[in-house]
Amino acid sequence: MTDRAALDQPDAAGPTVADLSEDGLLARIFPHLPAGDRTLLGPGDDAAVLAAPDGRFVVSTDVLVEGRHFRRAWSTGEDVGWRAAMQNLADVAAMGARPTAIVVSLVVPGDLPVAWVEGLARGLGAACATVGAGVVGGDLSGGDSVVVAVTVHGDLGGADPVLRSGARPGDVVALAGTVGRSAAGLALLAAGRSEADPDVVAVHRRPQPPLVAGPAAAAAGATAMLDVSDGLLRDGERLAGASGVVLDLDDPAGALADDVAAVAGAAAELGADPTAWVLGGGEDHGLLATFPAGSTLPPGFRRIGVVRAAEAAGAGGGGPAGTVLVGGARPGVSTGWEHFRR
Repeated sequence: MTDRAALDQPDAAGPTVADLSEDGLLARIFPHLPAGDRTLLGPGDDAAVLAAPDGRFVVSTDVLVEGRHFRRAWSTGEDVGWRAAMQNLADVAAMGARPTAIVVSLVVPGDLPVAWVEGLARGLGAACATVGAGVVGGDLSGGDSVVVAVTVHGDLGGADPVLRSGARPGDVVALAGTVGRSAAGLALLAAGRSEADPDVVAVHRRPQPPLVAGPAAAAAGATAMLDVSDGLLRDGERLAGASGVVLDLDDPAGALADDVAAVAGAAAELGADPTAWVLGGGEDHGLLATFPAGSTLPPGFRRIGVVRAAEAAGAGGGGPAGTVLVGGARPGVSTGWEHFRR
């Protein structure tokens, strides 16, 4: 039996995409999309027009591919829309900016129920509404499977962007949001045992990034920051490499105890290591940041480690730039998601 059969039935009812024209499908989508408070001209013309009072804007893009990033048997259209928006909104927040608008390119097969597409639009709209961002346009195309590509724009509000490259030895490493839950939820779905822990499955289907924590971190003097999309270790390596430093994370049993406890039930159900999910699992979309020593961390952040100086290869100690340690030692678990690994 499909994990989400009862919830997917409404998405399967009614006409399919092939029963409507492109304009007809757009007419079903537009009512679910928020305008956003920086939108001067929304969907309907060849392009949208957004206000950029800062004189700059932050932009990022991401893609969800059916069968690679989601399965319709596991997630409703609304779930996929929420995820597609949130993973992009989190990238803007990780720069210290507030998301203002997204555009969406959608590839759909002709036999896809229109109700599923409407659900996708509702999910996109609901996620964007949490921060006042608009869904201001995009593109439609036919294809063999569903592909959702989102481009997001954001406003720095006059502040400097927070880059990955600013961490310095002695800085505190801090985390906002959760880690490990989405990976645990995915593992339960893959095993057909989603009922064992609905809470972690819900995080996989609809992550809850701490979007307001990004601008708050920038205002508090964060020296570096990024969205944890591919796992704490993998993304920690990226921040450490860009900054030319080593990140030394505290023992997860203490610093990340709540995250370990949150996935312990799923781990027991599947005979897995909960710490491996917490350190290596992605798609919770928390924010990993560094702050000067002695800083008061902004609300939502907790200390999980310290930045150390890099050492030449073979010199011992912390290791070369880009190294992530756990309790002063190299971790014994996978370092996270790789898109092209089989």
